[in-house]
Amino acid sequence: MAQTRSPMTGGAPVGARIAVDNPATGDVVGHVPDMSAEEVTRAVARARRAQRDWAESDARSRAGYLARGRRWLMAHRQEIADLIVEENGKAQEDAIVEIIYCASAFAHWGGRARKLLAGTRIRSLSPFVLGRGMYTRRVPLGVVGVIGPWNNPLLNSFGDAIPALAAGNAVVLKPSEHTPLTALLMERMARECGWPEDVFQVVTGAGATGRALVDTADFVMFTGSTRTGRLVAARAGERLIPCSLELGGKDALIVLADASLERAVNVTVQGALSNGGQMCTSVERVYVEESVYDAYLDLLRERFRQVTSGRPAGLGSTDVGAVTFPPQLAVMEDHVQDALTKGARVLAGGRAGPGPGRFFEPTLLVDVDHTMTCMREETFGPTLPVMKVADAEEAVRLVNDSDYGLQATVVGSDTRRARRLAERIEAGCVTINDAQTNYMALGLPMGGWKDSGLGVRHGAEGIRKYTRLQSVSTNRFPMRRDPHMIPYRPAAYRFMVRLADVLYGAGLGGRAE
Repeated sequence: MAQTRSPMTGGAPVGARIAVDNPATGDVVGHVPDMSAEEVTRAVARARRAQRDWAESDARSRAGYLARGRRWLMAHRQEIADLIVEENGKAQEDAIVEIIYCASAFAHWGGRARKLLAGTRIRSLSPFVLGRGMYTRRVPLGVVGVIGPWNNPLLNSFGDAIPALAAGNAVVLKPSEHTPLTALLMERMARECGWPEDVFQVVTGAGATGRALVDTADFVMFTGSTRTGRLVAARAGERLIPCSLELGGKDALIVLADASLERAVNVTVQGALSNGGQMCTSVERVYVEESVYDAYLDLLRERFRQVTSGRPAGLGSTDVGAVTFPPQLAVMEDHVQDALTKGARVLAGGRAGPGPGRFFEPTLLVDVDHTMTCMREETFGPTLPVMKVADAEEAVRLVNDSDYGLQATVVGSDTRRARRLAERIEAGCVTINDAQTNYMALGLPMGGWKDSGLGVRHGAEGIRKYTRLQSVSTNRFPMRRDPHMIPYRPAAYRFMVRLADVLYGAGLGGRAE
């Protein structure tokens, strides 16, 4: 950072800027403003003014703007992919996945928003509300603050802005200070696509910038660590505003004895090493039934040795890119060393790679157990501990022995049995014979249990969470006076009690329903 923060204000001094580096080379690739709380407040105020007209436009009109964004995204896909790789250090294949996700999100939310947010007519069988017309409607919240992570600068940052915009909100996006350039490119997209001014804005900066957004927005969508998520939830609670949190994970994979081992290994490697293992939904621990453990491990060890790691230089150049967040290297080293100290063995990798840039070798650990940090705390890197279990019962018990509950995977040929096991796993989403593919199913809700978060993204609730629910009841045939109105009349209340007894008590044939 070019300047230090003021200890008096807790914010950034005027003109402060943050350097953005390429984690694969160490080169500085850009600078962005470290915006103050006052600048964030002004951005939210502009968004609030813009949101009024945006909310009054119908869903079809908003879908038209999103369609322009989708076409721009695909037309500029190489520029976007190159920028993601440059500031994040991931393999270009992983960057392409982010672009495809956002293109599909534009199409999904633009096409589905009107139906998902439509009003609902309510019918009541109660005789006490006869003649009333009742319905619900969805109303945009106002300004949605999205605080994105560094691991997916397009998918988990701008991707969360799309349904919020489709629902009629304005969005202020605060990307990670480590990967802010992609978000700024999306701000350029909004301008070039002719979106209404200030309906989508980006504020760049570090922690104080994010705190200011939580202090001013009408809703907060946060993706990041459990520790920071607790702070966001606490502040949102103080302000009585809603929030949605996708937090840490320690996602588990179970390999059943009847699994296709080739499929199991492919699912394992993809789930553990895509995006360098730097995803909340990464597979971070594996439990294998004893009867197939040795055969599975032989295949997995061979596959790990085939995985390439290094500086991304286009398609096919590397499988595992750089470590984006500098402190994460120390976490990976600590987790591996702790496991080795407690009796684990390394079958592949195990060390930080040579510079320039930040790399960690794809690492396979065996002879692990739940006393080891690598089995209990989020590693967020290309490391994978594998544990032998006696049977599926032990596997499920160990999977649930965790503070986290974001996702899990079961691999087995008997899908009915696999589903029964999946339904016993304490996680918000379980995939069978797949890993992470659910994320592309925008109609399927996804959200964490336990310390992995609150709320969901995707599915109907993935857009409805960005709205308030209003109920409207209309007395279409009002009398001059209802029987229960003040001043009370005893005869009217005796009649109401008799009617209630007939409907809900023992008045009908002496039998309560």
